[in-house]
Amino acid sequence: MASPKFAEALARASQSPTLASYQEIIQNIPSLSSPETYAPDLIALADVVLDGSLGVVATRTLVAELIPALRALADHDVWIQVGQHMVRAIPTTPLSSSLVEQAAALRELVAAAHEANEDFLDAAKALAEIPLDSSQRRVPDADKAAIWIRIVRNYLEVDDSTTAETYLNKLKNVMHTVDDPELGLHFRLSAARIQDSNRQFLQAAKSYHDISFSPAIAEDERLHTLGMAIKCAILAPAGPLRARALGQLYKDERSASLEEHGILEKMFFDRLLTSSEVSKFAQDLAPHQLAKTADGSTVLAKAVVEHNLLSASRLYANIGFDELGLLLGLDGARAEDTTARMIEQGRLAGSVDQIERVIWFEGGDASGEKGSGRAEVPVGKEMRRWDGNVQALAEDVERLTDALQAEFPEFVASQIVV
Repeated sequence: MASPKFAEALARASQSPTLASYQEIIQNIPSLSSPETYAPDLIALADVVLDGSLGVVATRTLVAELIPALRALADHDVWIQVGQHMVRAIPTTPLSSSLVEQAAALRELVAAAHEANEDFLDAAKALAEIPLDSSQRRVPDADKAAIWIRIVRNYLEVDDSTTAETYLNKLKNVMHTVDDPELGLHFRLSAARIQDSNRQFLQAAKSYHDISFSPAIAEDERLHTLGMAIKCAILAPAGPLRARALGQLYKDERSASLEEHGILEKMFFDRLLTSSEVSKFAQDLAPHQLAKTADGSTVLAKAVVEHNLLSASRLYANIGFDELGLLLGLDGARAEDTTARMIEQGRLAGSVDQIERVIWFEGGDASGEKGSGRAEVPVGKEMRRWDGNVQALAEDVERLTDALQAEFPEFVASQIVV
């Protein structure tokens, strides 16, 4: 129920209802009402405006003016109460088809209030109700993208990556037409977060690393994104692809300033990780990055076991199931299963002797080809050895050229094309 002073103003305006009389009330809301009665007073005003008696033009004008007046009150709870009431009331009026734009603006205002209150799920639902593909309302692709990105980000805040991915797929259909660097950045960041939530850690690491070079974000945000890239690379399945990702991140000079650099360095150089190092690293991980897998272990524990197994393959030519289990913190059977799976997936070069209960490591890098077993591993190893020799030769030639240029600059200038 409206406050007495506000109800009296509405009664006076209803005696000779005109556009100007209700505009005067909207302009004087702070003086006619108070923070305690804003919600019931504005709801009463909205009911009068939306009853349809003033006609299409006047009603649309008053609703359009009421929205910024409501926003100016800067009370999020009032935004939600009044906005939701008006959104529910508009479809019941005979003028509802003429108030499509205003209804959309009200839903966006309600969503903004929910976001400010950190009620991200309610914010996402409010934004999802905004008609973007209606025949009654033409919405530019940039505006669609802005709404969908907000929906994606709100669902990600409540760890609902499945629904967020649904809206991200809608974004993929319009982002190529949107020329807005900020929207493009939010789209890429949302895609990386979804990959991260879906445990597609290698793809997420690459996406985060690419974003960390963006000049559109502040330096501390770039470093934070680089840290996310390192975390995802560490959590990725051990093998040639992860080794490549770790190499790119380790060679990034900025990584040395991050807390994650210590564990990144040990993984890059295939060194065994201790439980204390793993526990310290786990403290900064998100809940989904510590979730349990099908076998009951966490994502991090599985990544560490596979890494330590890969490190062991650099130290030993062969090792027994039980001895490997002690090294990895597993029993012999699980150590055998983990090793066999990595060999079958082309992430570890070696073979399993189940009769003797011994694992033989071939040394060097695996092929990276799923189902390759032992047959294709030597081929991949020889190719990488060839590549390494070519790179070493090129580096030797470059060092020789630099030495000659430093000692005999005139000879180099006349005889060698640099």
